[in-house]
Amino acid sequence: MTTASASLIDRAGLDRPRLARIISRGLDGADDGELFLEYRQAEILAFDNGRLKQATYDTSQGFGLRAVKDEAVGYAHASDVSEAAIERAADAVRAVKGGYSGSYAAPPARSNVKLYGEDSPLASPTFEAKARLLETIDAYARAKDPRVRQVTASVAATWQAVEIVRGDGETYRDVRPLVRVSVAVVVGDGNRQESGSDGYGGREGYERFIATDAWQGAVDNAVRQALVNLEAVPAPAGEMDVVLGPGWPGVMLHEAVGHGLEGDFNRKRTSAFAGLMGQQVAAKGVTVVDDGTIAQRRGSLSIDDEGTPTNRTVLIEDGVLVGYMQDRQNARLMDMKATGNGRRESFAHVPMPRMTNTYMLAGNREPGEILASVKNGIYAVHFGGGQVDITSGKYVFECTEAYRIENGKVGASIKGAMLIGNGPTDLHRVSMVGNDLALDSGIGTCGKNGQGVPVGVGQPTLRIDRITVGGTG
Repeated sequence: MTTASASLIDRAGLDRPRLARIISRGLDGADDGELFLEYRQAEILAFDNGRLKQATYDTSQGFGLRAVKDEAVGYAHASDVSEAAIERAADAVRAVKGGYSGSYAAPPARSNVKLYGEDSPLASPTFEAKARLLETIDAYARAKDPRVRQVTASVAATWQAVEIVRGDGETYRDVRPLVRVSVAVVVGDGNRQESGSDGYGGREGYERFIATDAWQGAVDNAVRQALVNLEAVPAPAGEMDVVLGPGWPGVMLHEAVGHGLEGDFNRKRTSAFAGLMGQQVAAKGVTVVDDGTIAQRRGSLSIDDEGTPTNRTVLIEDGVLVGYMQDRQNARLMDMKATGNGRRESFAHVPMPRMTNTYMLAGNREPGEILASVKNGIYAVHFGGGQVDITSGKYVFECTEAYRIENGKVGASIKGAMLIGNGPTDLHRVSMVGNDLALDSGIGTCGKNGQGVPVGVGQPTLRIDRITVGGTG
């Protein structure tokens, strides 16, 4: 097992002066770029239908060398971390520059912040203890209710060490643990079956996550959700007021609004928010931030994948657009500051502006007051999948747990509800913001251009007026 204190350059047996010359030659005349070194260990154990179905362990390493020329990027990567391979990569990325000669950008500012220690979550507990835990989760879920027909549970962890080496000789290192526990159940009554799920995790070791109260709480919630859906009636259809619950429903904010505030979409003017800096883009009282500095959160990093320290970036303040999430390339091209949002899935991918933990700040309304204000609407507590068009802002989201609201009272659970709307438009329709801000439990993964990265979402209880609900009733 490597450690954060052991440089990946030294671990690969690379000669530092020769490596510096290779990188400098590959990036000569470029506007920016870096060598990104990565070492990763990962495991996943999955228990399904009463037996251990999967136990996978993986170790990977590699590098990616990037040269940036204006809007163009040359990128070469390999799993062979050797001087010869990096030399070949340097020759490849030089081709993107042609006869171009840029001025190499200043390095990222340094920070003394280190969110995580060196210990790997894969080291403890033992394989046998993890397998027994999954078996115990399965038995506990089945004992909760005789209608439980299927249980799937998994534990997963990764330990990633990265080292970023720039053409000017600056070097940045980071270490990133990540753990996730997931539970899904299927319940049935006659021919009808419904499902429920829950999960949690973060950037720390297993200890807190495998505590009895933690996994029992997740199982209880998954079974409760499934049984609620078993009694659900068809969802109504039409335009109505919608109350979104706190925490995970912030995934709708992430998708319908967050992506539109990433720098590349705005530089290319393909975002619905392009050109609106300084303008009112949401109702007053709506403030949205992206914060990668919150210790142990799934989306948090000490530095991003370009070496820039992560930040708390205010995106929308009291309804006014005040910021974008930026990597180095798009920040330079837009004459803005990099915000520590340059992220990549692995050494095989180029960095791009990505969210970390994106959430709406709390307001001053009591959740009960918000629910009581709705005469005819729905209360959406949990979401499944969704689709968003970044250019138009249009979205469709599936509610996996939702209820009717009639005359201010939460009523029957409903099945098949789809929220259909437009993110930029619906930001103006936020009429009440709760005082119960919650972040999600640590389960989110964001996809963009074929790359997945861990993220966090969150929000307080919200009332949004006049959302189109697609239903089956």
